[in-house]
Amino acid sequence: MVKRNAIILAAGKGTRMRSKLHKVLHQVCGKSMVDHVLTQLEKAKIDTIITVVGFGADTVKEALGHRTRYALQKQQLGTGHAVMQTEDLLANEDGETIIVSGDTPLFTAETFEKLFDYHEQRHAAVTILTSVAPDPTGYGRIVRNDVGIVERIVEQKDANVQEQAIHEVNTGVYCFDNKKLFAALKKINNDNAQGEYYLTDVIGILKQEGEIVTAYKMDDFEESMGVNDRIALAKANKVMRERINKHWMQEGVSMIDPATTYIDADVKIGNDTVIEGNVVIKGKTVIGNDCYISAGSRIIDSTIHDAVKITSSTLENAEMHNGSDIGPNSHLRPEAEIGENVHIGNFCEVKKAYIGAGTKVGHLTYIGNATLGKNINVGCGVVFANYDGTNKHHTNVGDHAFIGSNSNLVAPVNIAEDSFIAAGSTITDSTAQYDMAIARARQTNKKDYAKKLPW
Repeated sequence: MVKRNAIILAAGKGTRMRSKLHKVLHQVCGKSMVDHVLTQLEKAKIDTIITVVGFGADTVKEALGHRTRYALQKQQLGTGHAVMQTEDLLANEDGETIIVSGDTPLFTAETFEKLFDYHEQRHAAVTILTSVAPDPTGYGRIVRNDVGIVERIVEQKDANVQEQAIHEVNTGVYCFDNKKLFAALKKINNDNAQGEYYLTDVIGILKQEGEIVTAYKMDDFEESMGVNDRIALAKANKVMRERINKHWMQEGVSMIDPATTYIDADVKIGNDTVIEGNVVIKGKTVIGNDCYISAGSRIIDSTIHDAVKITSSTLENAEMHNGSDIGPNSHLRPEAEIGENVHIGNFCEVKKAYIGAGTKVGHLTYIGNATLGKNINVGCGVVFANYDGTNKHHTNVGDHAFIGSNSNLVAPVNIAEDSFIAAGSTITDSTAQYDMAIARARQTNKKDYAKKLPW
């Protein structure tokens, strides 16, 4: 099998983004643009991937890690110059090399594979990936002869009237015979207005040398979208979001309003789950089967097991087990783990706490730094007071305990199984099994005192 290589061009500054963040690190549906490109190349089973970095080199390396090798372009002197920087890593390799920009997040592995196959079938020195643009303005036009052979690429500024009418355009992705690529790179120069070395000049050299130059026309022009500013970034997010939502609906997920459902690229969702509109699901979230997620919910890097119901609530780095439910208007903060068939009602907050199976936390309650057992009832307005001003402390509540409304549990404290906390109590001491703890002032009624009040 022919060896397949890839070069990702990710060295440019991207001044039109007007951002402190390096251009290729701007995100599309929760993943940086260059990560999208790398992910699809990985899916296409590329043998060697090299990313050319320049501006923001360290941040790009930090984002992509060891999934790719790197070449440094210290000065940005054009696309041809960028590819030259990979010479030590790639020039002596056999096989084919695809070159793609790191700011084109919508390309798919399927398109890359088709480009390789087309290139190899025609024994070409280079194959240009093209598409038909509804409005080709600004793109390089693909000029073919009468029998369809590629003659040249003409840039917008150099095109005559007839060439400007051509709708087949260059997407900026190329597949080269690797050794012919590096041989031709030695022959290009920077004798142009920009003083740069252009990769497209390599195509002209190969054509002059009688090599086979072909073009593979892809079906979906949107895939080729490059992102150079915030407007294009928003468009890319929209296209990617529609692609993601379509995928999950085909996999058996129901979406009430896909246009207002925002799902990141790395999210996983089980079938027969229903998602209402105005829902955001981000990061590495995994959602099981038969769940229901209502409007206004926001879920980040969380694990949702089967048959869970989330009503207008926020989850961050949290986990909900089978049959549990939450909301409306509640918040699971990092390290909250909700057991099977647990009920978390409205206006509750849980942080760094485990809540055991069958426990009910009705409403207006804060639980932090705690372990709760099974089948506990937590009344309205309960506060787990976990912070003494310097340190956080832990609270344990045993199975079948009852925590009365408006109680404060001051950590560290252990509430034994089957014990009972009377409503309105502030508990600072641990309880034993079957204890009832009462910690509140005794009521005193002052006869006729209300008559003295200025009503």
